[in-house]
Amino acid sequence: MDKAQIKGFIAARVARELKDGDVVNLGIGLPTLVPAYLPEGVRVILQSENGTIGVGPVTDENRDPFHVVDAGGSPSAAAPGACFIDSASSFALIRGGHVDATILGGLEVDEEGSLANWIIPGKKMPGMGGAMDLLVGAKNVIVAMEHTAKGNPKILKKCRLPYTAVKCITKIITEMGVMEVSDKGLVLTEYNPEFTVEQIQQATEATLIISPELKSMV
Repeated sequence: MDKAQIKGFIAARVARELKDGDVVNLGIGLPTLVPAYLPEGVRVILQSENGTIGVGPVTDENRDPFHVVDAGGSPSAAAPGACFIDSASSFALIRGGHVDATILGGLEVDEEGSLANWIIPGKKMPGMGGAMDLLVGAKNVIVAMEHTAKGNPKILKKCRLPYTAVKCITKIITEMGVMEVSDKGLVLTEYNPEFTVEQIQQATEATLIISPELKSMV
């Protein structure tokens, strides 16, 4: 698969997980591409943990000067009908289980459904932000990421980097396939026909359980 196509391919598949009316929190990076691929007739309410309910697209008109920022401090915007709440109320919304889905990137995930995505030891990082709360508070936790990093597996038997949260992931979606987290391990439910099941397993340290109903993800 062409490197330039990978992020869009993953975002398009993730978008099919969302239902009309869902309240969704997007992590930085690849997850922010997902709204552009929503199926026709599906509208979601984007929530930012710093207090915007109804995040809208950033355009040339609202980019400079901008008065709204996202949780990472980057320019953001409010969609028509949006509202602003204080940070405490925003986290009460998350911790209370009112966010239908959160889509996050990952440095490492493992076969228990744990995620490490907030820091690489020795590198500067502003902090964990709301990721820990989202992972344990959202009803559906989807990790959207490339399957490997410089050829090395990112889906491991056990995370080696510091955890963000443990046993929290619902589903992992990469350019190679879709994996659901079960009490028995990671179940490969969909695969990209550009790769064989054997190639997907070779790129994955964790042992994949192949679903008897395995289907194409395209």
